[in-house]
Amino acid sequence: MIKDQIESLRRELEQHNYNYYVLSTPVITDLEFDVKLKELQALEEAHPEFFDPNSPTQRVGSDIAAGFKQVAHVYPMLSLGNTYSEGEVQDFYDRVRKGLNEEFELVCELKYDGTSISLTYEDGVLVRAVTRGDGEKGDDVTTNVKTIKSIPLRLHGNYPASFEIRGEILMPWSVFDELNREREEQEEQLFANPRNAASGTLKLQNSKMVASRKLDGYFYYLLGENLPSELHSGNLEAAHSWGFKISEATKVCKTLEEVTEFINYWDIERKNLPVATDGIVLKVNSIAQQRALGFTAKSPRWAISYKFQAEKAVTRLNSVSYQVGRTGAITPVANLDPVQLSGTTVKRASLHNADIIEALDLHIGDMVFVEKGGEIIPKITAVDKDARILIGDKVTFIKKCPECGADLVRFEGEAAHYCPNENACPPQIKGKMEHFVSRKAMNIDGLGSETINLLYQNDLLHNIADIYSLKIPDLIRLERLGTKSAYNIQAGSEKSKEVPFERVVFALGIRFVGETIAKKLAYAFKTIEALESATFEELIAVDEIGERIAQSVVLYFKDPLNVEMVTRLKEAGLQMSLSEEKLQAHGTSLSGLSIVISGTFSQHSRDEYKTMIERNGGKNVGSVSSKTSFILTGENMGPEKLKKAESLGVKLVDEITFLEMIKTVSPSEDDE
Repeated sequence: MIKDQIESLRRELEQHNYNYYVLSTPVITDLEFDVKLKELQALEEAHPEFFDPNSPTQRVGSDIAAGFKQVAHVYPMLSLGNTYSEGEVQDFYDRVRKGLNEEFELVCELKYDGTSISLTYEDGVLVRAVTRGDGEKGDDVTTNVKTIKSIPLRLHGNYPASFEIRGEILMPWSVFDELNREREEQEEQLFANPRNAASGTLKLQNSKMVASRKLDGYFYYLLGENLPSELHSGNLEAAHSWGFKISEATKVCKTLEEVTEFINYWDIERKNLPVATDGIVLKVNSIAQQRALGFTAKSPRWAISYKFQAEKAVTRLNSVSYQVGRTGAITPVANLDPVQLSGTTVKRASLHNADIIEALDLHIGDMVFVEKGGEIIPKITAVDKDARILIGDKVTFIKKCPECGADLVRFEGEAAHYCPNENACPPQIKGKMEHFVSRKAMNIDGLGSETINLLYQNDLLHNIADIYSLKIPDLIRLERLGTKSAYNIQAGSEKSKEVPFERVVFALGIRFVGETIAKKLAYAFKTIEALESATFEELIAVDEIGERIAQSVVLYFKDPLNVEMVTRLKEAGLQMSLSEEKLQAHGTSLSGLSIVISGTFSQHSRDEYKTMIERNGGKNVGSVSSKTSFILTGENMGPEKLKKAESLGVKLVDEITFLEMIKTVSPSEDDE
């Protein structure tokens, strides 16, 4: 009875996912969907014997990190030849006609600008998702792909027993814009375009974060032994009926004129699409004709892509200004004569860093080429040097901070220049406060950038600790701040004292310490005192903490002003240690131990054991050394590791003993 109820809910939710993400015609509200999903979650948690890795509840992903293994492609993933003009399209058409010497059709499709993926289904269930890689083999990213809600985990209809389908993983423009906005707030490097963002997201080691990025997937080619149609267009229609997202912008063309019309239409209309495209793909429709035409060493003879030209404009460079960010990073910005580009008026373009300015050989008054193309951020790609008649000075990167006058520094291996005067440079001080009160940090309502600037100008805020010393009478007397606003700020400050320790670490604004790294540090050191006194060696021993981050943390706590500020935050009542609940959930039985895993296991997988080690305070290491605390051994332990362990006297622990040591913290338990 319970099993039937669970399976019925799964089928219902799968259909609602398909309606929403593939057909774009939802029949229930988001709230109704969430209620049904929570009902299913509760039933699955109460009855783990009915667990199904393809259940709709598994789409949220996991924050368990696991490396990607390489998988060979059954059919090589070749790249397409590119064309850039109607003349080259004509050449392709003529080659196909000559090669076939019979009538043929071409299928025109949009070329989506994402990252290629190959999915394998067996008996209607997704079993494997592999990236293009080098064309012969790619990374197995199945766990991450399962979080993409438009991709069916289980098919419906009359599908082959086994087949492969290829497509493109995409990040919609709306998601991309929001992601870059958040990254800009945190002064993290922006993604240049949705393609880079989608590719980077798919390779994340944290499927829970992948799920939060709201990727999408469009599919365009079917491979296998028993396909439903001998026409490519027929196979796409069949795939759509099984649950795949197939672009409606697909047309079977019988003449070159129809192909040209399709290209010209979408060269303009693509700007209204929710995802990025960079061209058109042309494919011979008949599978038999595809086989007859065959392949070159690099690409199929029966398909080609036509690339749209990136939009460019020429305008005048009037000046270069320099912005100082929260971390002190200096960003040069080109101020331009207004010009229309991709439907928007462009007045400014980022110049990124000193190296780019030097490479462009910019002078004030230069006529410059500005390009958007697939890029959301306008960029200067070149200078029209032939147009130079009367130009101004050569643009050289500044040597002093434009806000406080401090000498700029440039760290080895970094492109950016920084102002080192972090505790006396106004944009950095205010930027740190804006970061501290932001939603993902302390989430203090009422303290936006304008209010922070007002309080700073009136000498009420000097650093983040001052937020907890603000008095209602001082706030009320300020222009633009009434009684209600003053009480909102105080209430928000009080509520922020409940924010967990890992978010407090993030809120401190230590350079290079984002959300994920802050969480790693919080769970590794557990208290602010331990983090404050951590050595460089102790820091780099933490998973994902490299030398640059470790050095930044050490320098932060070496500064007496930072130490005093953290002390004041502690006295104000902020959470400066992991909660007892989280300490108990993770355990401390392996605290400070470095553990190597070797062999095969019967009780749990290697990845599950890695998770258990981390959740109990231990550290996973790959090689045996004198610092190894013990080796968790299974069957067929590596002979070299065994030999080294014996020579160094490193203890061997079998899995039964290990599980007893930690009293088995569940590997699937969520950090949240």
